[in-house]
Amino acid sequence: MVTLNKIYTKTGDEGLTRLASGAPVSKTDLRVQAYGAVDELNAVLGVARLSSGQNDRIDAMLGRIQNELFDLGADLATPLDPPPAWEALRILDSQVERLEQEIDWMNESLKPLDSFILPGGSPLSAHLHVARTVCRRAERDAVRLVEAGQAVNGAALRYLNRLSDHLFVAGRRANANGANDVKWKPGATR
Repeated sequence: MVTLNKIYTKTGDEGLTRLASGAPVSKTDLRVQAYGAVDELNAVLGVARLSSGQNDRIDAMLGRIQNELFDLGADLATPLDPPPAWEALRILDSQVERLEQEIDWMNESLKPLDSFILPGGSPLSAHLHVARTVCRRAERDAVRLVEAGQAVNGAALRYLNRLSDHLFVAGRRANANGANDVKWKPGATR
């Protein structure tokens, strides 16, 4: 468990922070950007949950996902190489599989798409679409980290990829099972 006795440490006053390993890095480091985007996603989901209302199952899923996003942040903040001296908290494939099962469950009651969906319809759906776009950015940041030669837990990358799909389907589900989806009408305003 984490104990935070003092919130400000002044260690970041010069633009540096520390990874979970204790290694000092710039606050603009690719790894910091990746877990920072995950932190932002978690905050966006907190706002989305304020609109969950009668969607108890969606709210429960989002609550679990928020906790998992802290796990994901810890995963990204702990480099694989060199291996830490402790058992690092890592995202597991079973967490990715649970997202897939939930996507399948939510998708069962939805009609197939015949157009792209515009964010909106209901407050919860709109917030979930914002979360989806932040999730995609977090995924791009994590991929950028890999492309820069940094090792990243593969399950963490899969989790982010699957989570954006989960949030999309949850957004449709929050729109009266897709009945209130706002559909894109190509060229409608020409």
